[in-house]
Amino acid sequence: MKKLILLVGIASFMISCGGSKKVTSVPPRAKKTTPRQKSVTRIERSTREIITQKPVEEERKKPSAVLSYKDKVQHYIYEFSDIAKSEMKSYGIPASITLAQGILESGAGYGELTQKAKNHFGIKCHDWQGDRVYHDDDLSQECFRKYDSASQSFRDHSLFLKNRKRYSRLFTFNKKDYKSWARGLREAGYATDKKYPQKLISIIERYRLYEYDTQVPRTKTKKREPKIVEAVISSPNTSGNGYVVKKGDTLYSISRRYKISVEELKTFNNLANNNIAVGQVLKVTEADQEEEEDFN
Repeated sequence: MKKLILLVGIASFMISCGGSKKVTSVPPRAKKTTPRQKSVTRIERSTREIITQKPVEEERKKPSAVLSYKDKVQHYIYEFSDIAKSEMKSYGIPASITLAQGILESGAGYGELTQKAKNHFGIKCHDWQGDRVYHDDDLSQECFRKYDSASQSFRDHSLFLKNRKRYSRLFTFNKKDYKSWARGLREAGYATDKKYPQKLISIIERYRLYEYDTQVPRTKTKKREPKIVEAVISSPNTSGNGYVVKKGDTLYSISRRYKISVEELKTFNNLANNNIAVGQVLKVTEADQEEEEDFN
């Protein structure tokens, strides 16, 4: 009995101890998540600068203040060099001179006269029958020629120099001698500015315009051999028969040709000496002399 009571007590004690023990619940271990790495693909663009020459027409639309004088000149050369070379081929005026005059007179194409009249060379009316404009130059409101296109202005410039006598000396100069052409224009009265030749030469050399002169092929002209016309001088005392004296003839050579003596020749022709002239008709036989006597 005692044993039973002891076992019950022990069991009660153990139960009481187990109920007082706190049970802590451990939350489940959270899984460690690693952040997903974003893959970034870097695209490197290779940029290449492409330099293109803008059309002259687009540049013409820009205000003149935007472009430097050098740019204006280069655009002018680009636009009109072919016309200048064509005029050189047709009329013999160096392309370098034509371009330099155009650049100087027209302000590289931006001058007031060029803008309103397409007059690239400052040519005044003179005997002009076409359209005209009035522009301040040496005097107020002077008359200048007006053209429909730049090519007409270039052609009129060529004709203006070619057809006027005072510019004829220019065409005796070598086509590659731009310095003589520049000075000759001033001397012929093309411009009143004393420094006009130096200005043209400076433009030509600065922009190497002389290179365009060498790009125009030379026109080959056939050399005609002069025809030698021997004048026959008939003696008033002859009938038209006989031997006509030629250059290099002597009485001796003629006598040898006709197998007669020099004295006979002199007798037949009443010659007092051995002098004869080219074209003179000489009687070389007795028959010639007898025929002459029949006509007397």
